[in-house]
Amino acid sequence: MGFHEIRFPANLSFGSVGGPERRTDVVTLANGFEERNTPWAHSRRRYDAGLGLRSLDDIETLISFFEARRGQLYGFRWKDWADFKSCANSEDVSYLDQILGTGDGETAEFALRKRYLSGEQSYTRPILKPVAGSVRAGVNGDPLQEGVHYQVDTERGVITFVDAPDPDTEVTAGFEFDVPVRFDTDIIQTSVASFNAGDVPSVPIIEVRV
Repeated sequence: MGFHEIRFPANLSFGSVGGPERRTDVVTLANGFEERNTPWAHSRRRYDAGLGLRSLDDIETLISFFEARRGQLYGFRWKDWADFKSCANSEDVSYLDQILGTGDGETAEFALRKRYLSGEQSYTRPILKPVAGSVRAGVNGDPLQEGVHYQVDTERGVITFVDAPDPDTEVTAGFEFDVPVRFDTDIIQTSVASFNAGDVPSVPIIEVRV
């Protein structure tokens, strides 16, 4: 799958509408009870970028970005302003935000992930597109330095430690991240007259698996 490691202009994604989508199959039995199942292990996010447009210059920027991606052909990064940190949006990223795993003395690579907790239930989301320079990592409660103690693969969402963490040590990290997406259309329809009157084009965006 073609993917360009470039972010959709963040000032245009601000103000857009969207969020996670789940797929659940619901079967109602004869006795009124339900059986529910899902073929998806992870949610898929959808957005409408058109709602973030505010000027004719924004439309020009959108068209340039759309043409450079060849419509739906190439994926790209998207900043979800409602969910782009390993911590709460009002907080600063910390190396203690998320637990990535436990060291065994041999494993040096750890995949980034974010845990969503509600009551006793939780969901762990793979983070595949961290923002360069935003990743903070630590081992056993001690902060480490990127470029000295570990490297970050921003295309796969993987931290590689220079020295594999010791057995039974807790590996943690904090980060900002983007969502891998593509345009969910091969046509962008704009009207200068209607836009000036307050109308904006619909620009559907959908998350892709990478």
